[in-house]
Amino acid sequence: MSSSQPQSPAPAALNVLQAEFTSIVGAENVLADEAGRRPYAHDRLPFANFCERQGKLAGVLPRLVLRPGSVAEVQEIVKTARRLGVQLIPFGNGSGVLGGAIPVSAEVTVDLRRLDQIVSMDPGNAMVTVQAGMNGAVFEAELNAQGYSTGHLPQSIEISTVGGWAACRGGGQASSRYGKIEDMIVGLKAVLPDGTAIDIRPVARRATGPSIRDILVGSEGTLGIITEITMRLWKLPEVERGVVLAFPSEAAALDAARDIMQAELRPLVARIYDAQESRERTENMPEFQSRPILAIYVFGGREPMVSTEQQMAMEICSKYDAVEAGQEPYQHWRENRYVAFSTQWQKAGYFNDTIEITGNWSALPAMFDAMGKAVREICPEVHFGAHWSHIYPEGACQYMTIRLPPMDHEKALPLHARMWQAIEDLTLEHRGSIAHHHGVGVFRNGWIERELGGALPMLQQIKDALDPGNLMNPGKLGLRPPVGAVVVGQLNLATKRQES
Repeated sequence: MSSSQPQSPAPAALNVLQAEFTSIVGAENVLADEAGRRPYAHDRLPFANFCERQGKLAGVLPRLVLRPGSVAEVQEIVKTARRLGVQLIPFGNGSGVLGGAIPVSAEVTVDLRRLDQIVSMDPGNAMVTVQAGMNGAVFEAELNAQGYSTGHLPQSIEISTVGGWAACRGGGQASSRYGKIEDMIVGLKAVLPDGTAIDIRPVARRATGPSIRDILVGSEGTLGIITEITMRLWKLPEVERGVVLAFPSEAAALDAARDIMQAELRPLVARIYDAQESRERTENMPEFQSRPILAIYVFGGREPMVSTEQQMAMEICSKYDAVEAGQEPYQHWRENRYVAFSTQWQKAGYFNDTIEITGNWSALPAMFDAMGKAVREICPEVHFGAHWSHIYPEGACQYMTIRLPPMDHEKALPLHARMWQAIEDLTLEHRGSIAHHHGVGVFRNGWIERELGGALPMLQQIKDALDPGNLMNPGKLGLRPPVGAVVVGQLNLATKRQES
């Protein structure tokens, strides 16, 4: 894409910036020292963590960090940044794993965590409105205390914000029943790149042209700053029942999941593990000696619906020779459902990463086999495992773990890059999507154009119209990077493959 676009004013000197922004949020909410800015230099992108172990940054330090306490302050920050030619990165809690919050140029980070309140509860209309900076687990706990839930329960719930869920188009563990975040958001408020505040009012559907809400949900801070969202509100299930199943093969388990969803059943949770991940969870369980594949289903709601739905699902599973097993794997999952095991492996010196993609039911088995073969050819010592934890009538999310043993960074990073390349390339070859709920950030830039095709230039045109100075989280989501931006990770490798 051409870089001959309207340019922003030359950035002001740092002391001028600091004074301008201090007048908006107060000196205590402007972080200028290196120690204060360092935690904002990267999110949980594994590649960034690998760099951190070597005392390096995947990108650069933000020039400043600002902590607004109101929407009015967010507006003034954006207007001032536009006037002075300053690039901004919205920041929630830094739980993203694709580098969406990593500074790559001379950006100023805007930490939204002071916007952390529930604005209103509206049980009669089954809605709740919340500020974007509220911690996900705190939000859910406050709703639970009143007998409600968001239905959005990502593994990162304890370390993520509500605004981050929306910005990255996230998915929770109960997505098979409630959908992903884009299915839950009824309305939102945001500040556009010129400082204009917009309000997409929460109403029951509409036909007033293309959905402005959905342009912002998943935009990862490139088109504005989400400040508030209104979500659907669900009553807590009166009954919640987990079932552990042993299947004879991955194909049988996937076929059963397909039939369950196409029978219009909606389990709260569905998790199917490949042979590798099943072995880790079912050791010494007799049911898995002849049926080695583990599946966990959770059914919830009110009776008699729960028992009926469970009975119908189990009848489907029995057609694929599944048998019920003991509750240990389910209890282990319940106790650890919000634990980030990747971080533990990374701290131990391993090169651990996760990649989630989606595919249709007809494509998943061959795609999974091809990916496993490809990564093992790249490095026979790699740990490769997968599970399918978000299922829909048309297909499922395939969530993979790749883990290299401790070794020299100079050897590990090229292997890590080649594995990413192989998996994302094979996803596209099997007509899947390169991302299910982690988003694009900067790390998937090398593949996004191949997936979106002519739609990416359309998205760039929207970006140019809203943000002619390219000041809102530039270089993310496959959009034009700022001049002189740092290249993060294997972007060059993936792009060269794309151009060849």
